[in-house]
Amino acid sequence: MSRLATLPRIMLAPNGARRTRADHPALPETIAQTVAAATAAHQAGAEALHAHVRDAEARHVLDAGLYRELRAEMARAVPEMPVQITTEAVGLYSPATQRALVREVLPEGVSVALREMWPEPGPDPEAQRFYAETEAAGIALQHILYAPDQVTHLAVLWSEGMIPAPRQVLFVLGRYAPPTLARPEELDGFLAAASALPEGVQWAACAFGRSEQACLLRAAGLGGGMRIGFENNIERPDGRPARDNAEQVAALVAALPDNASPRGQRA
Repeated sequence: MSRLATLPRIMLAPNGARRTRADHPALPETIAQTVAAATAAHQAGAEALHAHVRDAEARHVLDAGLYRELRAEMARAVPEMPVQITTEAVGLYSPATQRALVREVLPEGVSVALREMWPEPGPDPEAQRFYAETEAAGIALQHILYAPDQVTHLAVLWSEGMIPAPRQVLFVLGRYAPPTLARPEELDGFLAAASALPEGVQWAACAFGRSEQACLLRAAGLGGGMRIGFENNIERPDGRPARDNAEQVAALVAALPDNASPRGQRA
């Protein structure tokens, strides 16, 4: 069974697909930098890595070879920290390319944006086959959802038998483009829509901008997991630049109440 079958309490997202070291000098671009950032964040309290890989020009790529290299380096440096890969398209990759990456890498976990993998309304046989294959392979698939109506769409696909029962979802608060600061109360709409998902679905949140910590603390208080890191936010809550990913994780851990739920399950 995948180590990511149970949603981590805190997952590190150290770089994402868009920012570079021009945005922040501590943002990891290379595999060595990503492993170093993950190791430090793990020591601060992060339990798993949400990984993006970059090419030689620091551009986001869906590259199976680079992901295999990253997983091997993570297994050497911090073996207790599982790796979730991404299929994020960033307008560059087709659903077919995203599916091919997962089939080639066979990761422990993968995040898949529903709006990218299933872009058109109605049945999509190739997407259906992909979700069924991933479930059969024991890969922990996390559905990335950017708005409550996408939660509803996911629930409809499941209720109509087009995809396996969703096991993990991520609610995205705020936006990267156009820049939109996340608000903790956005969770209310997501959780209301999530009532149509199967019992026991695990959920987490990520949040854009300096309100990241406030949003994640609310998620934790409601029983959700937390995804944190420079992918979504490079600022402290007061707007000053953060030192690095590990500082963000440590500050979140310090702010968590002692009774915060360790896992994200449907409220």
